[in-house]
Amino acid sequence: MHQLTLAEIARGLAEKKFSSEELTKTLLARIALLDPQLNSFISLTEDLALQQAKAADARRANGESGALLGAPIAHKDLFCTQGIRTSCGSKMLDNFKAPYDATVVAKLAAAGTVTLGKTNMDEFAMGSANESSYYGPVKNPWNLEHVPGGSSGGSAAAVAARLLPAATGTDTGGSIRQPAALTNLTGLKPTYGRVSRWGMIAYASSLDQGGPMARTAEDCAILLQGMAGFDPNDSTSIDEPVPDYSASLNGSLQGLRIGVPKEYFSAGLDPRIAELIHNSVKELEKLGAVIKEISLPNMQHAIPAYYVIAPAEASSNLSRFDGVRFGHRCENPKDLIDLYKRSRGEGFGPEVQRRIMVGAYALSAGYYDAYYLKAQKIRRLIKNDFMAAFNEVDIILGPTTPNPAWKLGAKNSDPVAAYLEDVYTITANLAGLPGLSMPAGFVDGLPVGVQLLAPYFQEGRLLNVAHQYQLNTDWHTRTPTGF
Repeated sequence: MHQLTLAEIARGLAEKKFSSEELTKTLLARIALLDPQLNSFISLTEDLALQQAKAADARRANGESGALLGAPIAHKDLFCTQGIRTSCGSKMLDNFKAPYDATVVAKLAAAGTVTLGKTNMDEFAMGSANESSYYGPVKNPWNLEHVPGGSSGGSAAAVAARLLPAATGTDTGGSIRQPAALTNLTGLKPTYGRVSRWGMIAYASSLDQGGPMARTAEDCAILLQGMAGFDPNDSTSIDEPVPDYSASLNGSLQGLRIGVPKEYFSAGLDPRIAELIHNSVKELEKLGAVIKEISLPNMQHAIPAYYVIAPAEASSNLSRFDGVRFGHRCENPKDLIDLYKRSRGEGFGPEVQRRIMVGAYALSAGYYDAYYLKAQKIRRLIKNDFMAAFNEVDIILGPTTPNPAWKLGAKNSDPVAAYLEDVYTITANLAGLPGLSMPAGFVDGLPVGVQLLAPYFQEGRLLNVAHQYQLNTDWHTRTPTGF
């Protein structure tokens, strides 16, 4: 049963080939057996899962149906879950049990999903390798000596290792798409505002977006259907009708205009990945797509702009973790200032501290105009580049990452080298566009992803292209040895 996709699980449950309770017990046993190798979970929720599975089976027995009714998933550990530890991968929140459910959690629970647990992540979603977690690094199931990508690496590793069929993730600069690429998954970052951020612990509020991670585009369509929609609790949520994502999967690609930016194929891209991307382009051409070279001239400024804006917003968002109301508190503080200093110094890890310092500096008097304001102007130029490109093409295609997964610890002494792994993904966050990564092949036995970007609220188009590609390739069906 562990090899089944979400779509196959839905059919199996509808045909009464197995129950949600049977499936849940099977996957919980598999997690207990295999996850010690991966460290993909922070918390398991066995009691809740079995309770939800029994409830889903009862709903089906009463005549209810639904693609997610009885489907097992897991949540990245920054989605608040009532009464369950929500740690954000940090010592700061190691003792925090959320008093309410995030909107995404509540919506998926209402649809009948079964929550198996909370997945490991880079601390406060800051990282590209899932090595900054207070609970230790996550291992890539394709090679346990390599990283799975981050910050949604726990969700990615768990799904890739067939511990569960799908999971939620969040994407601030590529944190769904990049780990999806490095673990052979399909991962989708929706348009900013498409999925509620209420109850999703913030890293950078103008960039964060929740989304689905699964093995196929079909499964991502199913999970996104349950996640998307307007939420009056979230001031950044957009009141836009949610289409039937599964209904658009089988559309023809005949005449689809695909833009390939020339800036993507620079010296920083592994030539073996470039070859796989070109192979993907040829595959889509066979399906009727029309390929056109385009330009995104301001892409070169994306990383410096992002690493001013994101830390600036993080320094503001993380100021609430002060040892007073919730989270880690130092012992025996001498006074209030000592309480703040030691609680934050003890509670936050090095990468989080680094980004808070960078952000506070960029927002400080005398530097705001020079750094933060200039970064926001660059952000607008990047958005304008995309708007001009989408006047010529329907989607944009390129690599998800410049390199395959690197070895654990290989970039720990050089944060900038790790930041450069986000070069192709962060532009979608700066512009607020939807983006998807899908499996495209292997380099040295490690997965490679191809990225698709579309205009606002065109997630259905991305899923359609990915699904048609996956009907004609088998990269997404490959399973890591031992799992």
